[in-house]
Amino acid sequence: MNIPSQIIKAFTPTGKLRASINLGNPILANSDAATGEPVGVSIDLARAFAERLGVGIELVVFDTAGKSVDAVTQEQADIGFFAIDPLRGEGISFTAPYVLIEGSYMVPQDSPIQANDEVDRPGHRVTVGKGSAYDLYLSRELREAQIVRAPTSPTVVDIFVAQGLEVAAGVRQQLEGDARRFPGLRLLPGRFMVIQQAMGTPKGRGHETAELLRQYVEDMKASGFVAKALARHGIQGASVAPPSAAAAAQ
Repeated sequence: MNIPSQIIKAFTPTGKLRASINLGNPILANSDAATGEPVGVSIDLARAFAERLGVGIELVVFDTAGKSVDAVTQEQADIGFFAIDPLRGEGISFTAPYVLIEGSYMVPQDSPIQANDEVDRPGHRVTVGKGSAYDLYLSRELREAQIVRAPTSPTVVDIFVAQGLEVAAGVRQQLEGDARRFPGLRLLPGRFMVIQQAMGTPKGRGHETAELLRQYVEDMKASGFVAKALARHGIQGASVAPPSAAAAAQ
């Protein structure tokens, strides 16, 4: 693929592709237990995109979504991997999603809450990871329940248990893993939202740059790269997003 040099320069003002990686979402990125290096679907996509551009890569690693978003918005990174959200979209040009992830609620086993639509009631405190897609979404949607923000998404259930709160919200896979650590918890059936995980680049990089990244995501979905990455990393609770409307019309 012949990419114009000005687009490559727009993506790599420092000479390398700086990829913002959020370790707070275990479906997309984790630290390798043996080496401590970041591994996961987002890292695979970042490395493959650097190869497509013909440049080196620098992984800029964060422990929360909020910090990862800020790095791209403030142009301290050139690409990132985020849940699509209108607030984030003020400073980031998003692709269509490459992965869909379920957002779920967890409650104590003896909780009277039985369904998702019973969460938004007076007196209910809902724990979320600060700055996560769940935080942004629930901050808009909840009218009666109170939001309690944990420092990171992986610490949501720890805070939820330690403070005796009513509800925890997050990635279904993360909550299922936490339920094995803490007895006496259960997930509510179904999901309260679907997270659309996409790639993004700073808005100031221009339309052609954003368009190339959008096309890259469509190519990686269509080629089976994303599906193979999910399988290679043993990821459950996520599915490959369908082609974007624009791609499907071509």
